Parts: sequence; C-alpha cells; structure tokens
Amino acid sequence: MTTLVTPSREQLFTADHQQLPAPKRLRVLLLGAQGFIGGHVLQALLARDVDVVAVRRQAPPLADDAQPDRLSWLHLQLHTLLHCDAWRTHLHGIDVVINCVGILRQRVGESYEAVHHGMPRALAQACAEAGVRLIHTSALGLHEGARSRFLSSKLRGEQAIQASGADHCIVRPSLIDGIGGFGASWLRMLASWPVHFVPRGATGRIAALQATDLGEAYAVLAQMPTLAQQREANLGGERLFAYRHYLQLLRGVEHAEKPVPKALQVLLPDWVSRAGAHLCDLFRFSPFSYGHWILLQRDNVPLPNALPQLLGRSPSPVSHTRVALRDDFRLS
Repeated sequence: MTTLVTPSREQLFTADHQQLPAPKRLRVLLLGAQGFIGGHVLQALLARDVDVVAVRRQAPPLADDAQPDRLSWLHLQLHTLLHCDAWRTHLHGIDVVINCVGILRQRVGESYEAVHHGMPRALAQACAEAGVRLIHTSALGLHEGARSRFLSSKLRGEQAIQASGADHCIVRPSLIDGIGGFGASWLRMLASWPVHFVPRGATGRIAALQATDLGEAYAVLAQMPTLAQQREANLGGERLFAYRHYLQLLRGVEHAEKPVPKALQVLLPDWVSRAGAHLCDLFRFSPFSYGHWILLQRDNVPLPNALPQLLGRSPSPVSHTRVALRDDFRLS
C-alpha cells in the first residue's frame, strides 16, 4: 500500500519561492557620463542599484577595485556614430539609453551638427529598432530661426528623435547649479565680484535648479517601463530670476545670518554684449557664448515644470551656498 505524503504550506512556499527567477536589474547605457549632467545622473542611477554602462571619450584607465560592480566603462567616439548600424552592437542587453552629450563649442572633428543632430538621429533610429527607451538631453528656449548653430543643431536633434518612432523623452533643464559645472562655476565666480557687468538685454527669466535634483529626475525617468506619457520633461526650480537677480542670490545677499552687500551692477549695451559673446566663442576663455546671449533674452522657464512630479517633492532651492566652484575658478 502506497502512502501519499502531502507537503506542508511552508514547504510549498519554499519550493515556489526557490523557482522564481531573480528580478532583472535595469541596464542603462549612459552617454556623457563624465560630463557635468552625466556625472550627476551616474551617481543617481548607482544609488538606485541600476547597472550602468558608462560611455566616455577617452580610453578607460586600468580597472579600479573601488569601482562599483554595477558600473562598467565603454570608450566611444560618439561624434563618429552617425549611422543606425553603428549603434546596434552597443544596444544589446540595454533597457534605456540616456544621452547627456553636448558641446558648448565645436572642436576639431566634433561639430554641432554631428554631436547634437547626426548622432542622436542615428541613436534614436537604432533604439526604435531595438525597442530600447531613449532619454535625450536638450535645452529650453530652442526655436526656429535662431541665429546660433549651437541652438539650431539642438533643435534639429529634437526633431529627429521625435520623428524616429523611438520610445523617448526629451529633457530640457533650465540653468543648472552644482559641483563640476563649467558654467555654474563661472557664474559663482562672477557673483563674488563687487561689480557685475550685466547685459542690458538679458531680461529673460531663469528657473535655476540643483544638479543633484536633475540627476535624480533622470533616474526616475529611466525606471519608467515606458516613456509614452512623458515625451517631454521641462525641468527647473520653483523660483524665477532675472539674470542680474540670480547673480545677487549667488553672491549671498539673502544669507540669513551674514548677508553680504549687493554688488554694483553695470548694464552693458546690447552691442557690447553681442560682441563679447562672439569674442568668448573665438577665444574660449568663458562659457558665455552667442547661443547663451540669445537665450538670456528669452524666458528659460519650464512650462509646465515636471521636476516636482518626478521627484515627488519640491525641488531643492539654489542658494548662496558655494557648491559649484571648480578648482580652476578659485579666483576670489
């Protein structure tokens, strides 16, 4: 006579639990991981236990034992990847691509057209074919007819992505403050001076935000199963500033305990500002450019602002606290 033994509930639960496959960890290809925005995105992704393949321009150094297991580095010359076929191998096993690549000024072999339009267009086409989500970094204030190759190339990049059929989100941040930023460091340095030379035509408002908040927003977007409901993410802080008022804030005039005197602000004629922007483009000694001069004349405000919804809280305010000064700008 055969005796049937019925397993206990605990045994059934244990057996079923052991058969469940481990949940698949999100795998992100991060372009521009060593840049200002990309660096903060990288930290936010790693904090959320995401596997990251980080792309850099230079060849990787020797392996670092302190490097997280979830992080690997890839050396690519992105401005040369202008055809869909060039991306297929790199998208294998990838769930999301985050593109934080951009150039303030053209370099030998790196044009605005290639970096801001040609490469994103090819990438978006490859993502559409592979079913990979794409999060692309652009800018607020882009418009048809802008007399700046920097701005017009970014607009064409947006349009190419929108036409690609990829599951995408275009992120447009306002002015960013934070550690490692060339522009953020420059503004902090200017703000510390007792005299500010301000373009008279810089009447557009900005909604400055913290780079750490921006990185967190990218991480939230990356973990969405689809971006169909978030094709655009215009991001900024909650306070709006004119450029000249923002400089005074960074200077510390609103310091609760030790407010500093306001700087004397000298308004420059538009022709001087325009000429200065062209000189900065020519000699590359400042992040100020002709494209920025155009943007300063228009509102750089996210409408609507998606940052509070993505963060689930109010954005961190930008204040006088010196968090953005790089070593090469410690002049004060």
